[in-house]
Amino acid sequence: MIGRIAGRLEYRAMDHVLIDVRGVGYLVYVSDRTLASLPGPGEAVALYTELLVREDILQLFGFPTLVEKEWHRLLMTVQGVGARASMAILGALGAEGVSRSIALGDARSIQAAPGVGPKIAQRVVLELKSKAPSVMAMGRVELDDPVLEEEPAPGPAPKRRAAAKPSNVANTADALSALANLGYAPADAASAVMQTAAEMPEADTTTLIRLSLRRLAPKE
Repeated sequence: MIGRIAGRLEYRAMDHVLIDVRGVGYLVYVSDRTLASLPGPGEAVALYTELLVREDILQLFGFPTLVEKEWHRLLMTVQGVGARASMAILGALGAEGVSRSIALGDARSIQAAPGVGPKIAQRVVLELKSKAPSVMAMGRVELDDPVLEEEPAPGPAPKRRAAAKPSNVANTADALSALANLGYAPADAASAVMQTAAEMPEADTTTLIRLSLRRLAPKE
C-alpha cells in the first residue's frame, strides 16, 4: 500500500498531478482545493495517498493531511459515494468543512459539491455523523506540514514553504476530547463544538469548551 508520496512536481492537469520520485513518475488524483494549494512544476511536494484497486484500474488519490485522507475513506463507505464524489465533496468543503457539515447535520453544504444530489448528501450526514468526532479529533496531531524534509532527487534545491497551521483544528480537537472525558455523547459534543467554532473561529480551547457546555446544558 502506498500511503505517502514525496518528490518533485512534474506537471499539473485538471484533476491530477504527476510527481517524480527519484525517476519514477506517480500520477495522483487530487481535489480542486488541493490542486490550488500545490506549488509549481519543479518544486518539492508531498501528499498522503489512498490507492483505489479495481479489476480494470489502479488509481492513487492524494491529500494534504491525514484528516482529509480519513474523510475520503469514510465518505466512500456511504452507498452512492465513489472516489470521484468524495473528492468533489472534499474539494468543495475541505476537511474542516466536511467535519462541520456532518457534525451540524448540514446536508445542503454537502450537496453543494458538483454531482452530489440531495439524497446522497442526506445519506452522508446520517451515516457519518457518529463517526465525525473521531476524525475531527485527529486534528490535534495533524499539525505537520507535508513538505519534504530532504532533497527528493539530485538537482536545484526546491523552495520550502512555511508550515501550514489549520485554523483552530487543534482547539476543536482538544474541546472534543474534553467533552468526551466529561461523558457527553460524541455526536452531541461534535455538534456543540462545531456550532461554537463556526460562530467564534478564533476561540481558544477553554472558550470552546465553556460555550459548548452551555449548548449542551439541559434546557429549562
